Amino acid sequence: MKRILIIQTAFLGDVILATPLVSELNRLFPNSQIDFLVKKGNESLLANNPKLNSVYIFDKTNGKWKSLFGLIKQVRKSNYDLVINLHRFGSSGLIAGLSRGKKRYGFKKNPFSFLYTKSFDHVIGNGTHEVERNLSVIHEFGTSSKVRPELVPSKEDRHSISKLIKERYYCIAPASVWFTKQLPINKWTELIQTLPQQETIYLIGGKNDVERCETLVKKNPLHKIEILAGKLSLLKSAALMESATRNYVNDSGPLHLASSVNAPVTAFFCSTTPNFGFGPLSENSAIVEVENLDCRPCGLHGHKTCPKGHFECAEKMNVN
Repeated sequence: MKRILIIQTAFLGDVILATPLVSELNRLFPNSQIDFLVKKGNESLLANNPKLNSVYIFDKTNGKWKSLFGLIKQVRKSNYDLVINLHRFGSSGLIAGLSRGKKRYGFKKNPFSFLYTKSFDHVIGNGTHEVERNLSVIHEFGTSSKVRPELVPSKEDRHSISKLIKERYYCIAPASVWFTKQLPINKWTELIQTLPQQETIYLIGGKNDVERCETLVKKNPLHKIEILAGKLSLLKSAALMESATRNYVNDSGPLHLASSVNAPVTAFFCSTTPNFGFGPLSENSAIVEVENLDCRPCGLHGHKTCPKGHFECAEKMNVN
């Protein structure tokens, strides 16, 4: 096996949970060239990884079809021995299926899986972790069943956040794209009230999360809270989380950032459930959820509002 391509063009968490394949393929085929294809915006996650040769970028927002067929042409020139597509939607299936890779592996759920040389089941809801599902695609080569994700912050990343590192501090990622996947402000406030006032709390996330973070600062005037949302790259955030006393996250991207650097983490699952397979993989991790609710889970990805109107999966959460 000389040349291998991994494709995952979904969200940042999906890319992070695909990195165990990089680690395992590098272990199994140490002399192989491993490349990765991601959607534009996620390429920074894979920077500095010494096990990767190159990263392709799929720009879905600017001339999607031109980018798609350009990538197919580019991938074909590389004569891959193995192409693995972990994404379950059509565009990535076309790239993999038309790649001319000698072996083309992926999940049966992809509409173009008929173009693969081998396809695999992808079952959500039975407790199997997404990392295990991904690694099942290369089971025949002797892979381990579960391997922790791996991101590689650079020396520059670590240096840039070095002034933020203290003997004890906490990171909170209070936001999510989906309303029903994020702990409400009142519950984050309850949590903050349990943390020592003299120790720093960093609020992390993207630029769109700043307003939510500002609300938390106003609700907790006696605590030392610093807003870093929108100020740190993903790898810098991971480096900061790695040394934290504790990280507190929703079922969202920062959860997987914590796993990628084996950071201590507590994950709050509101409308979704760990049984979907996206729970934390850090050695020191905890999951908090409200069990025995008839309406939970109400969907795989979450909703903009609670379908029942009461949001009990969050409001009944014990964050202490």
